This record gives sequence, structure tokens and C-alpha cells, in this order.
Amino acid sequence: MNTKPYTLDRVVRLLIGLTIVILLFLLVKKLSNVLLPFILAWLLAYLLQPIVRFFQYKLKFRNRILSISSTLLLFFIFLFGVIYFLAPMVSKEISKLSQLIILYSRGITVDTFLPLAWQNEIIDYFSHLNIQSVLQDENIMSALKKLAPQLWSIINGSLDFVLGLTVVLIIFVYLVFILLDYEKINASWFEIIPPAYRTLISGIMSDLESGMNRYFRGQALVALIVGILFIIGFNIIGLPLAIILGLLVGLLTLVPYLKVILIVPCLGLGLLKSAETGQSYGSILLGIAIVFIIIQILEELILVPKIMGKVTGLNPAVILLSLSIWGSLMGMVGMIIALPMTTLIISYYKRFVLKEDLIATVENVDNPDIVQTNSEADI
Repeated sequence: MNTKPYTLDRVVRLLIGLTIVILLFLLVKKLSNVLLPFILAWLLAYLLQPIVRFFQYKLKFRNRILSISSTLLLFFIFLFGVIYFLAPMVSKEISKLSQLIILYSRGITVDTFLPLAWQNEIIDYFSHLNIQSVLQDENIMSALKKLAPQLWSIINGSLDFVLGLTVVLIIFVYLVFILLDYEKINASWFEIIPPAYRTLISGIMSDLESGMNRYFRGQALVALIVGILFIIGFNIIGLPLAIILGLLVGLLTLVPYLKVILIVPCLGLGLLKSAETGQSYGSILLGIAIVFIIIQILEELILVPKIMGKVTGLNPAVILLSLSIWGSLMGMVGMIIALPMTTLIISYYKRFVLKEDLIATVENVDNPDIVQTNSEADI
């Protein structure tokens, strides 16, 4: 148990440390738009690093640049392959959905959702409305004046495509340079930590690595497989937009159990399918329920145990809360760093406040090679 007294010197140090943390937070928030491409590039580098290591050490590509080039080539081939095969099918499904909506809307009239008395009141109101006096209303004219800059911004929105390409290019450049020095950075960061804090920091970084392996690699693989299974399942039952829904389910699977929010659009699409085919809506709902139940069982009993192992990650409620808080504080940058920062905070609290798991790391205080060894364990 820590019995060090809170002397004036210690209190001043704590206040200075807290001030530095707050200033860093404000600085990152201020520069979030500038940091976003770099953070995205670093996340991509983290995900692609195992493939680079595979080319470099397993396939004996001793040249680091050649390994990175092969990895990026494989990544872009996979990306363009997915787009090439999915784009026509997605376009076909959207076209089919629009036809279903038109077919379904033909049977809908104003009388089906608006009472006759309301219709008469609306007709009477517009029959006595003086359009010229409305246009001369100062409130409306001021609203139009305020709307003009927004219309101009919409016109200027045509530049967004060019700016988007520029951002993609910047991310790509960041990605290449980060991958080039990824191992050096990963091996040398421990040297900049004062020896007195290496025990604590090494344990926290070990927890962070474990958490990130779970949520940015393991969970990503689970999400990919779950998305493919849902695409197959929705196609089997003939649900409209099966591919798009399957991709959305896979994306939402990155946050455990969040995919249940797609049940509502599935119910709406099932209604359109019933209107098109005349099939019982109850049987369509049963098919949707079977797809969700079967894939959820496969995910919980096979995918998660095999891919994740016995690693204990954050509770789904904590993940949602973390994404909400960090996203609200720092926007897109906050959502990207939410899980790493939450893992760091929890690990720091356990190791520094509760004094958990510190005994195992005491032996490694003066051994900076331990961090490098741990980082190379997944070669």
C-alpha cells in the first residue's frame, strides 16, 4: 500500500501533471481535423503490420520496402476486388428496392393516413392564403437571406470530392512512412520513459496491446466473417438489400451486440418483400429471426472462442459509453482513440491505484528488451 505523504512538492507535481494532461487534451481536440488522417494511417499500419512481418520474416523478403509494397498491393487488390464484385450486385439490389417502394406506394393514398377533416382544413387554409403577403413577410425574407450562404456552400460542395482525394493521398503517404519505421518506433519508445516509471508503463502498454489485439484485429476478423454469414443468410431468405445489410451488420459487429439495431430496417424490408411476393409477413419475420439466431449462436460458440481465445475484453456497455463520450468530446478522432484510451485509463487505475499485477512486471524495470520481445511475439 502506498503510504507516501502528500507533501507540497508531491501536490505540485500532481497539479502540474494534471495540467499537462488537460493541455494535451485541448491541443488534440483543437488539432483533431489535422490529426485525423495521421491517426487513420496509424490504425491501418497497425492492422497491416502482421502481413508486412509475414512477408518480411516468413517469406524472407529481407527488404522492408518490398514487404510493404507487397502488403499494400495485396490490400488494394482485395479492396478493388470487393468493390468490383459487390458494386453491380448492390446497384441491382438498390434498383430492385426502388421498384418495390414504388409498387408498395401505389396502394397508399392520402385517405389512408390523413383524416378527411384534416384534408378539408388544409384545402381551406391554402384557398385563403395570400401568397404575395407571405413573400413580403420580414421573417420569411430574413430566413431566405440566411439560407443563401447555405445554398452557396452546397454549390461549393463540388470541391469535396477533390479534397477527399487529397485526404486519401495524405493518409496513404502517412501509412507508407509509418510502416517503414513501425518496428523501430515500437522497439525504441521504451527508452524515452524515465526508469522510475518503466514498471507501470510497461504493464499498461501490455494491457493496451492485449486490448487492441482483441478489438482491432480479432474483433475485425469476427466482424468480417459475421458480415459474410449475414449476406448469405439474407440472400437465402430473399431479403432485399441483402449485401448492404450484411455489410452493415459486419460493421456494427465491431461493437458487440450493436447489430441488433438493424432488426428494425430488416422488418421494413420484410414488409416490402411481402408486398412484392404475396408471401406471409409472419413467415418472412420467422426467416429473419432464424438468420439472426443461427449466426449469433455460431458467433458466440465458435467464432469468438476460436479467434478471441480466453482474452477478457471491455464490457459492451463500457465500449458504447466510451465511444459516446470520446466521440462527443473529440469527434471522429475521439471515436477512433476511444477504446485505446479507455483501456489505458482502466489499466492505469488497476495498476497504480489498486496495485494489481505489478509484481510480475517488477523484474522488467531495467530490461527494455522485454517490450521489444513482447511486440515480436506475433511474428
